[in-house]
Amino acid sequence: MNKRIKDAFDSAREFGEPGFIPFITAGDPDPDTTLALIFELAELGSTVIELGVPFTDPMADGPVIQRSSQRALENGEMGIPRIIEVVAEARKKTEVPIVLFGYLNPFLAFGIERLCREASEAGVDGFLITDLIEDEFSAMSRTMASADLDLISLVAPTTTDERLARIAEGARGFIYAVSRTGVTGEGAEIRDSARDLVRRVRSVTDLPVAVGFGISTREQLNDVLEYADAAVVGSAIVSVIEDCGADEEAVPAVRNFVLGLIGKPDAVPASGRRIAH
Repeated sequence: MNKRIKDAFDSAREFGEPGFIPFITAGDPDPDTTLALIFELAELGSTVIELGVPFTDPMADGPVIQRSSQRALENGEMGIPRIIEVVAEARKKTEVPIVLFGYLNPFLAFGIERLCREASEAGVDGFLITDLIEDEFSAMSRTMASADLDLISLVAPTTTDERLARIAEGARGFIYAVSRTGVTGEGAEIRDSARDLVRRVRSVTDLPVAVGFGISTREQLNDVLEYADAAVVGSAIVSVIEDCGADEEAVPAVRNFVLGLIGKPDAVPASGRRIAH
C-alpha cells in the first residue's frame, strides 16, 4: 500500500477526521488553476485528491465531467506528461495523496512502464482506471505496486460476492464503492444499496472504503460517513468550477463550496496536512 495513502487514512482514523476525497479534472479550466485547486483542497483537509485525466470519450461520466474533459482538451495540451508535471509542482508544497483517475487508452498510449516510472518520480500515489477489465487488473496492479503506486479497485452494488472476494485479494490503497449504477452526476439519492455494499466490502477486506457517485450535499456526505471511511465528491465540485465566470474565481468558489459541504469554518485537520508556504 502506498505510504501517503495509508498514512492519510490512518491519520483520519486517529484524529477522527471525516474522510473527504474531492475530484477535479486536470486542466479545467487550465493547468495553473488545477495546481492552485490542489493546494486549496489539500489545505481543506482532503484525505486524497482524485485528478481526472481528460479523455475524448468519457463514457462512464455524466455531462458535467464530460464537459470538463472537453474544456481541458480545448484549452490546451493537458495530456499525461503535463499532468505529471502539475503533480511534480504540487509536491513542492503538499504531501496530500494524489490519484490519477481516468480511462485505459491514454495510459496505454503513454506506456505503462513509463507511466509507472514517471508518475512515481513526480509523486503520484495511485491510479483509478474505470474501464480496466478484471483479467488485466492483477497484472497491472503488480506492475504499479513495484513503483509504490496503488491501483484502486472499483466495486458496485451489482458486483457479486464471488467477484468482490477476487477483487479484495488484489486490492491496494482503498476500495472505491460506487453508490449506484449509471454515470457520474450530482444530486442523485444515495441509496441503501451503498450502505449494504460497504458492509459486503468490509466482510472481505480491511482496506478503507470510499463511497462516490452522486454526493453533492452536506446531508448526503454525512450520511455516507456514518458507514464509509470517506466520501468522494466529483461532479458537484466540477460544476462549481464550470459556473465560475473567470478562472481566478474558481479557487475561492471551490473553497466556499467545500467548506459548506464539510460544515467546518476551519477545515485544516488535526493531523496537520497543511501545504508548505
